[in-house]
Amino acid sequence: VQLQASGGGLVQAGGSLRLSCAASGRTFRSRNMGWFRQAPGKERELVAAVYWSGTYYPDSVKGRFTISRDNAKNTVYLQMDSLKPEDTAEYYCAASLKPFSTVVALADYWGQGTLVTVSS
Repeated sequence: VQLQASGGGLVQAGGSLRLSCAASGRTFRSRNMGWFRQAPGKERELVAAVYWSGTYYPDSVKGRFTISRDNAKNTVYLQMDSLKPEDTAEYYCAASLKPFSTVVALADYWGQGTLVTVSS
């Protein structure tokens, strides 16, 4: 599986961005998909995951971020609303057969990062 992330950019606080991650390969539908982020000097953290059973968000983004997937297009999205300066980070999409850990950033496949910068 190859993952290609896009959609990052510069936005003012309170604004919105939508990230996209296009996947190649026939196994996209069988994999859990997630978005992680890594700010300078910080650990990579899971910010959204979509499973057949539902979705996961940490408290830091709950109610502001929405993950979705379009299996027909082999694409997963991350809609980010009410952005805050602390959301500034490199964002990575990821694919995994297992559920994503909320403690350690692990995945079977990673996309390249897309930079999100939120100005105050």
